[in-house]
Amino acid sequence: MSKFQSDLTQGNVAKNLIRFSLPFLAANFLQAMYNLCDMVIVGNFFGPVGASAVGIGGQLTFLVINIISGLAVGGTVVIAQLLGSKQDDALGKTLGTIFTQYAIAALIFTVLMFILNPIILGALTKESPDIVYSEALKYVNICTAGNIFIFGYNAVSAVLRGMGDSRHPLMFVAVATVVNIILDLIFVGPLAMGAAGAALATIIAQAISFVMSIIFLKKKNFVFDFRLKSFRIDKSISRRILKIGIPASLQGALVTISFMVLTFVADTVADVAGTTAISVVGKINSVAILPAIAMQMSVSSIAGQNFGANKPKRAYNTMLIAIGLTFAFSLMMFAIANLIPNQIVKLFIGSETTGLTAEQAARCLTDSAAYLKSMSLDYLVVAIVFNISGLAIAAGQTWFSLLSAVISSLAFRIPAAILLGIKMQLGMSGLGYAAPIATTGALIVGIVYLASGIWKRKRTDIIPPALTDA
Repeated sequence: MSKFQSDLTQGNVAKNLIRFSLPFLAANFLQAMYNLCDMVIVGNFFGPVGASAVGIGGQLTFLVINIISGLAVGGTVVIAQLLGSKQDDALGKTLGTIFTQYAIAALIFTVLMFILNPIILGALTKESPDIVYSEALKYVNICTAGNIFIFGYNAVSAVLRGMGDSRHPLMFVAVATVVNIILDLIFVGPLAMGAAGAALATIIAQAISFVMSIIFLKKKNFVFDFRLKSFRIDKSISRRILKIGIPASLQGALVTISFMVLTFVADTVADVAGTTAISVVGKINSVAILPAIAMQMSVSSIAGQNFGANKPKRAYNTMLIAIGLTFAFSLMMFAIANLIPNQIVKLFIGSETTGLTAEQAARCLTDSAAYLKSMSLDYLVVAIVFNISGLAIAAGQTWFSLLSAVISSLAFRIPAAILLGIKMQLGMSGLGYAAPIATTGALIVGIVYLASGIWKRKRTDIIPPALTDA
């Protein structure tokens, strides 16, 4: 067994889950600090306009990252089930296929984003001051130029997670976070580059993290050598990764697009105050649900190995323990969001009012706080839904996540936002309630999925004996 691999099919389930998830949670927290620091620093130097620009620009970046992360999910599951079934010999070809697919996808999405960025941003900021659009476009175009580094880092991390290693991704992202914060303070502060400075800091930090991870793995004789000749796609492996990855990609894209629709509705309801609320609370939300995301990915990796070892009950118990741990933290975040919403929002927008009237600046604060309080109900439901998705992913049934996203986003979130925010004129509070309503719809789907027992039927077509013909 490689030094990067861990056998998660043995030992105490709770201990395995905690030991694996804590480094992953820390890594996710540090990664979230990228965007938090971008918004906090830009918001305090440039006011709500800067915070709104970073938030809206970040939505486009997240759209692409969520799409490409679906491929990573496919790779993670295939690797985890290969290791669980003791088919280590197939790792070389599998890793080569994953990394090559990522490189190709990075190139394609970079070109597409440069074409679509101004069109999408124009629609999302139609009612906001022109300065919001210009700052957001600068931010997202710079991020787009660095796609290869963002994709590369996520590919390495996904592979290591599938092998049971959540510690080294933490190390890589820790360095990047420190670099990002330092550069943010320089570019946005003394150099006064605004949102563009925050984007440049992020890309440089991601590049350093990615290059460092490659150098480290090569020195440690990682199973993949990163030589040009090794970057090849095995058609059989690629098909199996895509069978799992494409539904996950569509699910991530659909959720992000639904939140972009919320931004459009918020811009219609409350112009710059609405887009600021969506942007600021979106960043707060990204931290509040970190334990749920960490547990979801931990469940997918741990349960994936157990499905590969034909231990479905152990996989199911992993999910139940993860739900309990996640809910405890989510309850705490819900309480904080409702006790001090104004103070939390002020951390992101400061007192600077560049480009806004005094009335607009005041509404940015009140609308953001109202949106935070109503949306925070979502934290309690995602604690359950995310972990059910983790079990489905581990079984190779990413169609469940896609179905859940379609129902929650199209049948609940978007209609609820339009009904409560526009028709019933509840403003940003109404838009906030759309999130927990949508997640409750996903929870209903999840309960039916668990009760049906479909999760026990792991996909065996992703680890056929043919894969071991290295």
